[in-house]
Amino acid sequence: MGKNKLKKFAEMETMDCVFQFPFSALESDGCPMRGHWNELYFKNDNPIVLELGCGKGEYAVGLGRQFPDKNYIGIDIKGARMWTGAKQVVAQGLPNVAFLRTSIEMIDRLFAPDEVSEIWITFPDPQMKKVNKRLTSTRFLENYKNILKDNGIVHLKTDSPFLYTYTNELVKLNGLPVEVNTDDLYASGAADNILDIKTYYEQQWLSRGLTIKYIKFHLPHDAALVEPELEIEFDTYRSYNRGHIESKD
Repeated sequence: MGKNKLKKFAEMETMDCVFQFPFSALESDGCPMRGHWNELYFKNDNPIVLELGCGKGEYAVGLGRQFPDKNYIGIDIKGARMWTGAKQVVAQGLPNVAFLRTSIEMIDRLFAPDEVSEIWITFPDPQMKKVNKRLTSTRFLENYKNILKDNGIVHLKTDSPFLYTYTNELVKLNGLPVEVNTDDLYASGAADNILDIKTYYEQQWLSRGLTIKYIKFHLPHDAALVEPELEIEFDTYRSYNRGHIESKD
């Protein structure tokens, strides 16, 4: 591990806005924050919104600035990227933004039932060959149901035609209530001051001529979720490393 990463990890240990719970600690002692995020950290009763796979935390920080009446938690396993958002929180004194370094698979061990109001999934790996690893698969949606308020909101923002098609079909098959659904966000007119926040990777995709897809849907507690059975064409540009990305043309 490079010295720069080690320095970032050491600095995050000193930041009150960053929480890190190793798997072994969760297994033995559970999460002390579970069910108490409002009480112990945010010191208010405002709604909690998660950004999953937050990377540098652009959405968590950007939304936190715009909406002081909501609490935001960015979640990712890669701490070196998270450091960027955490530094902004400290520098700007944002009391309604925190970061949680952990695996998303552990989410129901970190939040209690009905503790979360909304979930943002921003530009995740589409996991084209592994259904159970897709962050909008029934496996993950069941976990989200465990922590979301009834009829809580899930946002997916993606550059991937594959993940968009998969999620769109899953939402339709299961009759989940949809508020917004577009395969070209910035041409649709649906973008607003919230959706116009652009992550680092989103800016890269846009510069290569790719369109951004967005779905906003609700997740009722009584939804009996099933996987769609369909074959979807793979994203061709995903066949290349991150430095070699085809344009849509």
